[in-house]
Amino acid sequence: MYSLSELHAQLGAFRAKLAEATEHTNRAVELLDEARETIVTAHEAAQSWLPPELAIATERLRQDTDRLRAADDLVSGYQARL
Repeated sequence: MYSLSELHAQLGAFRAKLAEATEHTNRAVELLDEARETIVTAHEAAQSWLPPELAIATERLRQDTDRLRAADDLVSGYQARL
């Protein structure tokens, strides 16, 4: 069983990992956006084509970002009530 201060420390560490995961997910979205721009620019003279997987990956990463944010909000609320 954790003491209150230990629980706060554990929750703080967990929230730090959530923030780190969110940063990585946001960077992945940025890289996919850059890939999309590169594909479109490279095919500017021709009919541009984007692989359907690109849109799917981007949407899933955005959903992951939303989930991470929601988890952080829940943990933050729980921590505030302690």
